[in-house]
Amino acid sequence: MAGIVVAEVRPQRLSAEISAPGEVVQNAYATSKVTPRIPAQVLERHARLGDKVQLAEPLVSLTSVEMAAAQGDLLVATREWQRVSKLGQPVVSEKRFVQARVSYQQAKSRVSAYGMSEQQLAEFLRSRDPAKANGRFQLLATQPGTVLADRFIVGELIQPGTTLYTISNESLLWVEAKLTPLEAQWVRVGSVATVRTSGRTFTGRVVQVHHALDRATRTLGVRIELANIDDQLHAGLFVQVSIHSIKSTHGLFVPLNAVLRSADGDWQVFVEKQAGEFAPVEVALLQTIGNMAQISGVEAGTRLVTNGAFFVQSELAKAGFEVHNH
Repeated sequence: MAGIVVAEVRPQRLSAEISAPGEVVQNAYATSKVTPRIPAQVLERHARLGDKVQLAEPLVSLTSVEMAAAQGDLLVATREWQRVSKLGQPVVSEKRFVQARVSYQQAKSRVSAYGMSEQQLAEFLRSRDPAKANGRFQLLATQPGTVLADRFIVGELIQPGTTLYTISNESLLWVEAKLTPLEAQWVRVGSVATVRTSGRTFTGRVVQVHHALDRATRTLGVRIELANIDDQLHAGLFVQVSIHSIKSTHGLFVPLNAVLRSADGDWQVFVEKQAGEFAPVEVALLQTIGNMAQISGVEAGTRLVTNGAFFVQSELAKAGFEVHNH
């Protein structure tokens, strides 16, 4: 009979699963914010929301009075250091030599700290052009990823620390699940987790178990890391999580769809009495773990229907006699 699979039921040990709601969140370890370090005005936007950017790719051009002053100081300090170093210590005093060198290093470090990259700084110094001390500079992407936020407009005056861009590598995301303290004690870092949403299933691993209870929900957070295959997951998505716990159970397990309700509401499986003949046997459903059900009421080694039980039940109900697997 097509679709019917019969197998011996044998004792086995399965890890219990803990189910909980969860939410997809950004991987904070793969996310960065781009902010100015000095007051600046936005001149030009180079990257937009949703863009894929590479490391060191220009994101935005800014101009700043403080940067202009720092650039001017650097040009002056650079020329003085070049003059002094060319003359050498036999000609100039040690104090002037050290002073010129320190002034140059401090001016260079200030421009770098204000936001100019090493490449921008090198190009600025090579030009030796005082007209280039105009306060213009670019902020670059500090990592490859997707632009998730760009909260500014061209011409806006930006204060230090204001987030202009949020960039994240979405290939690895986190799911935050909320467990009771009793459930959390059975979860360890490295535990396998299954995440389900909209008919799709993803597999990940527990990377962190929080140590402080959420004051509002009195639950413990469990963080799961998983690969974002084909960019199907996005932050803010609610999911259902099943985590394999370290607590295991030994017993008789059968596929969940092998156990059905009888007409009077009892659980039953369909045992093969002899080749091709099946009969319902009442069992107790002790627990479910994933897609497996732990049962009692049959002996180890019993051959029963593990696939196609619904068809067997339907045929028995219609015919009123045993189904023969011809």
